[in-house]
Amino acid sequence: MSTTAVLGLQSRRRRLAAVMALVLAVVAALGISTLFTQSKSEAHGATVFPGSRQYFCYFDALTQNGSLDPYNEACQAAFDEVGATPFYNWFGNLDSNGAGQTVGYIPDGRLCDGGGNGPYDFEPFNDPGAWPRTHVTAGATVEWRYNNWAHHPGKFDLYITKEGWNPDEPIGWDDLELFETIQDPPQTGGSGNEANYYYADLTLPERDGYHIVYTHWVRSDSNENFYACSDVEFDGGNGEITGINPDAELPGNDGGVTSPTDEPTDPSTDPTDDPTDDPTDMPTEDPDASCDVEANLYPYSGGASVNMTVTNTGTKQLSDWMIHWLWEPGSNIEIRDYWNAEISSMGDMEMASPVSWNRSVPTNGTASFGFNVTGDLSQMPALECIPT
Repeated sequence: MSTTAVLGLQSRRRRLAAVMALVLAVVAALGISTLFTQSKSEAHGATVFPGSRQYFCYFDALTQNGSLDPYNEACQAAFDEVGATPFYNWFGNLDSNGAGQTVGYIPDGRLCDGGGNGPYDFEPFNDPGAWPRTHVTAGATVEWRYNNWAHHPGKFDLYITKEGWNPDEPIGWDDLELFETIQDPPQTGGSGNEANYYYADLTLPERDGYHIVYTHWVRSDSNENFYACSDVEFDGGNGEITGINPDAELPGNDGGVTSPTDEPTDPSTDPTDDPTDDPTDMPTEDPDASCDVEANLYPYSGGASVNMTVTNTGTKQLSDWMIHWLWEPGSNIEIRDYWNAEISSMGDMEMASPVSWNRSVPTNGTASFGFNVTGDLSQMPALECIPT
């Protein structure tokens, strides 16, 4: 397949998550009620600019009907080896016990899948190959972006391959050097949307030709870590992407370059000198907004009904919320219908958002919704309530 198609820099922000039909009738449930309370679920995300292998390969392969048909040859090879599940879970390249560990914990040759300690098989993404590439200029200042499927504090350590590294071998720690750490960056919008992301100004190091930018996200509120390999060509480019389906939609990625460092600026007119105009000063979340969620589960033969109760535990009225959870890989649980909410599915991830009449929740108040599933569901996975 050709890997030379170049995408323009126009914004691509179409949300692609499949949303199932809304059902307004509650199905009578059988079985015994079991109560499960909220606990922290896994975060999710991937580098959007410069795009990671998993991010590019999923949107490269995604067709109009939701099936996957990779255009890029390296993405196709990965798909042939591990199938569709890792592609649909492109944001789940994680290790729940990573705890910031690097050398001696993640073996050489397995950096791009974080050592393979997560729920999905991303091992083929370590292989050298003709992965989609982002074309940039050495020394340029770009807007780094990382999808914020779920918002959590922490730092992003960015490494780059050294001069003279061997692109025909999977990367190891000796191939990399740390060039930037981004701590608790702001975000463009709420969680659970493919088009929203963390962002920060990033000055690219001096390099020439093909290199890999390696991102290690270290959460500060848990031991969960995330990993990403982004293939970058230092050739004077301005964010163009090659080696990808020319019809691909890339939410959150529009080239990202803001200004090359060789363009002089007048400090008296530089808008970044005005802290009131600096987008990085924007608050990322309201400290007074918080919520919990409980699930009542009613199993029956071939499926289950679930009733969810959202409680506003903050000190002010909750204007909006989202419930997030992840089915166990291979569980084959599918949501058949739901009521009093809109539920979006992306691989094993589910995200429930309110409808008009239960969106706003007063302090200590509650809102409820529910859904029916097919499959063997005897216990709900960890739930997270996110005020948005």
